Amino acid sequence: MITIRRREPDLLTIARRYADAPHTWSTPVCFDPLQRWYARLAVADDHEVWALSWLPGQGTDLHDHGGSSGAFLVASGVLTEETVSGGALRPHRLTAGTGRRFGPRHVHVVTNRDDRPAVSVHVYRPALHRMTRYHLVDGRLRIAEVTEAGVAW
Repeated sequence: MITIRRREPDLLTIARRYADAPHTWSTPVCFDPLQRWYARLAVADDHEVWALSWLPGQGTDLHDHGGSSGAFLVASGVLTEETVSGGALRPHRLTAGTGRRFGPRHVHVVTNRDDRPAVSVHVYRPALHRMTRYHLVDGRLRIAEVTEAGVAW
């Protein structure tokens, strides 16, 4: 018997497809000075797509994606992603057109440290159901809060 395994779509490729066509998005990008703006652009059986806007200084807390794998691509502007390595946060600067794939245990902070607004596209597999926020204390991750989809976002 021959088994055919279906290849899952590359999440960064999906993010790039959406980033390259903002005119097709279900909602226009909004920049909110009080909080980061985000909107779910699409949901499929095996993934979901989000757009996020970032004014200078806006960013996330240290967080994971509740066991979902994902990818994000900077559509415009510059973002800094910090990941935990050796008990400290290590920054990675991502310019427009660059992105990153990540697995289900990825923990990071994303911030706009530039002086211009930024927009990014994020894809998660499976769709986000929860996120855990952390504090980094003495080089170790400590859970600060667990949030649930449909309640916190």
